[in-house]
Amino acid sequence: MEFRLIYTGTLPAASVKNKRRNEKHQIRQVLHRQLVELWHKHPFLRLYIGGRVPKRKPDGELVSTMYYMAERYPRGGYLFLPLLRILPRVVCSLDILFLRRDRAGSVISSGDIDNRIKVLFDALRLPTTDEVRGFSPEQDEVPFLCLLEDDSLITELKVTTDRLLTPPTGSSNHIGSDVHLVIHVKTDVVDRGREWQL
Repeated sequence: MEFRLIYTGTLPAASVKNKRRNEKHQIRQVLHRQLVELWHKHPFLRLYIGGRVPKRKPDGELVSTMYYMAERYPRGGYLFLPLLRILPRVVCSLDILFLRRDRAGSVISSGDIDNRIKVLFDALRLPTTDEVRGFSPEQDEVPFLCLLEDDSLITELKVTTDRLLTPPTGSSNHIGSDVHLVIHVKTDVVDRGREWQL
């Protein structure tokens, strides 16, 4: 499976004092909406949306297969569903076009690029309970879709940086951390002898 996720907004570097919880969650929300579209359009994934399983919600309603799978990943009032799970070992490579407000070719001198990529990786994976504490799921975030159960499932990474030329929007405090990311995701099954288990 191959697809692209797009994020335009702030992507500041994390630090010991500031783990960027809010920014990670905002990125997570933007990517969730794109993953919802992927699940609805992909011929294999959409089977999990329409299917129903015998387990019932407290009100007696049958739950979708997707909801049933998400019950395995509760986090602070959310039910998350990672597309790529550790079992049965579906991994991915990421090819990221990273546009930001800095001069072209400054990937080495921009010491915060790796810290900003780490913030992105944290937003791509299943969050910890602490990372979503204080947030509440919106109506369209049940289940909340994310790309990875764990960022160890990323087996290859390529980052191409260039200058972001669109006019700045929003607060001038965030202009330096403005980015436009195009994330090309390519998946691969490591253990082909196993089905994608429910």
